[in-house]
Amino acid sequence: MARVLSGLKPTGPVTLGNYLGALRYWVEDQHRDDSFFAVVDLHALTVEHDPADLRALTLEQARCLLAAGLDPDVCTLFIQSHVHEHSELNWLLECTTSFGELRRMTQFKDKSGDQEFVSTGLFTYPVLMAADILIYDADRVPVGDDQRQHLELCRDIALRFNGRYGDVFVVPEASVPTVGARVKDLQEPTMKMSASSASLAGTVLLLDPPADIERKIKRAVTDTESEVRYDPGAKPGVSNLLTILGAATSRTPEDVASGYTQYGSLKADTAAAVVELLLPVQERYRELTGDPAGTAALLEKGAAKARVVASATLARAKDAVGLLAPG
Repeated sequence: MARVLSGLKPTGPVTLGNYLGALRYWVEDQHRDDSFFAVVDLHALTVEHDPADLRALTLEQARCLLAAGLDPDVCTLFIQSHVHEHSELNWLLECTTSFGELRRMTQFKDKSGDQEFVSTGLFTYPVLMAADILIYDADRVPVGDDQRQHLELCRDIALRFNGRYGDVFVVPEASVPTVGARVKDLQEPTMKMSASSASLAGTVLLLDPPADIERKIKRAVTDTESEVRYDPGAKPGVSNLLTILGAATSRTPEDVASGYTQYGSLKADTAAAVVELLLPVQERYRELTGDPAGTAALLEKGAAKARVVASATLARAKDAVGLLAPG
């Protein structure tokens, strides 16, 4: 059984796109791989944020992952900052990474832009990501195209560290993640659905009340034609609705399209299917919010499991670089 790590950054609420595109497949993956799932809250510190919001979003995301079906008895689910070994290993890896390597990271260039203040954390973000991966001896890391450069840097860091100090780290392989529906914004259907959009009118949140879900989907942008067909290039709005309904009912968008001749009925059925799909997730989420101590216990259980692996890896790395052990 391969060991795999995935993470979610608590910079916004979980969306329908997150759920259909990834979380449902994490639930399946936990039964196939030795899976580690983290809410990577330390990564959220690289940009200006409200501390109270960060705490609330971190807890909300953890509960969403549990409500979606991640089982702490099957996988290892934890909050990144609850495992201090991430930060300790990060420093060892920063001392093994060159300034030039980090300067070449395209995401840093894109995110820093013309900002007046750019944190050092944003610059060294890829090294902490490498620590997240290497601390668990991960064999495979599912990454999208936007993270491939960071994974390659992680591999380079691991190989350099091993070359200098011996075989300390497992060198991870990138893997193509199980890709679910590529859900787009309901108002801007050429853009990915995101909780960071200027307006949430086109974003369905995992915890949206049914009435809000219905309103957002029924107001989704379509086009001036009347034909229902799956054609993302020519009909992005209609194709997005077909994608969502197909994912919610385990059908292909093309198969869904064959059953409709009007946009109104397509929107109504899509809204009803999404409400039905999310109902058990939302019910489980409410159960978790009603038992704060239970949620805390589950997260502590996950952190304890994570620390068993992380502490062994960190001890190996500290010894390799020549740090004197206490006592």
